[in-house]
Amino acid sequence: MSKKSRSKIWFLVHSWLALPIWFFVLIVCVTGTLAVVSTEIMWLINPEMRANKPSDDAQPLNYDQLMTAIERDHPELRVSNLIHPDGDYFAVNASVTYPDGRSPTVYVNPYTGVLQGVSPAFDFPAFTRALHGWWLVPFTNGFSWGWYLVSFLGLPLLVSLITGLVVYKKFWKGFLKPTLRLNQGARVFWGDFHRLSGIWSIWFIAVIAITGVWFLIRAILYDNQISISSYSPVTSVIARADVPLVADGTPAPMIPVEQAIAVVKQQVPGLDASYVSLPLNAYSPMEVGGRSWYPLMFQTASINPYTGQLISSHLLGDRNALEFVTESMRPLHTGDFGGLWIKLIWAFFGLLLSMMVL
Repeated sequence: MSKKSRSKIWFLVHSWLALPIWFFVLIVCVTGTLAVVSTEIMWLINPEMRANKPSDDAQPLNYDQLMTAIERDHPELRVSNLIHPDGDYFAVNASVTYPDGRSPTVYVNPYTGVLQGVSPAFDFPAFTRALHGWWLVPFTNGFSWGWYLVSFLGLPLLVSLITGLVVYKKFWKGFLKPTLRLNQGARVFWGDFHRLSGIWSIWFIAVIAITGVWFLIRAILYDNQISISSYSPVTSVIARADVPLVADGTPAPMIPVEQAIAVVKQQVPGLDASYVSLPLNAYSPMEVGGRSWYPLMFQTASINPYTGQLISSHLLGDRNALEFVTESMRPLHTGDFGGLWIKLIWAFFGLLLSMMVL
């Protein structure tokens, strides 16, 4: 077979990988782009999600101060956890329980502790992620077929990247001498745009394709009861005899949350404690978690809420090499690991990928 014939076959493979399903691929790309910045979009629309400063010199409250403010203004509520979203412009998310049994997530101003609103049970970020990730197909027995359908697209996307580089001779010239002809008609312009976008998006397409394939592998492993995790969850329970009691026979007060965080930071220097889970009952531990120098993974620790003693932890050092790779896949796919600027970069290249499909 001549070199010209081989190139023609590569081009046909590259073209037909997406052509029969281009509209489906386009919807997946567009919804994925929206999902990356969906929380920020809601922040623009919903003022209750914003961390508005009461004054220019106001400082954010720590966890104990937030708890005190909530208990002062709403003594009927029971707070189960507090989460600081990735971005200091967001309100704190608090999971609370009302006396009538309702358990919503509420928005708390991090500077005043005031409850600003209630988060919907199924909002725009949840909708876009569900539509993008599994086409809203219910999970009835294992992963839904929608998940398999979407994650399978990682394979043709990866082959499209490889064949595109083969078809585009000396593709590296697209970095050195980018060509985008504006005055030779729509066909020439969009051809140049497609090639130029593909060259500058090589890294992004590779990340999305590889992580997409991992989501497919993950579903297959899970549905066949195959685990590659070395983590063995430990059910931490405070022994009844170890629960200190006060004079009236009730459990003693918990230690301050900030004290528990300090215990964890001794084990994980530089930890950004972004969430705290409070004990469910008198025999449950307190849990602290967050990111540190490696932003693609969370580290967690369980603390005795009466003594401050570290009970168990799941840190970076507890993962093996394979887990470092697999647990990094989701944040790499979503761009949710480095704040707003990383999300904007992911959204920009997601938009480019959508335009390439179109």
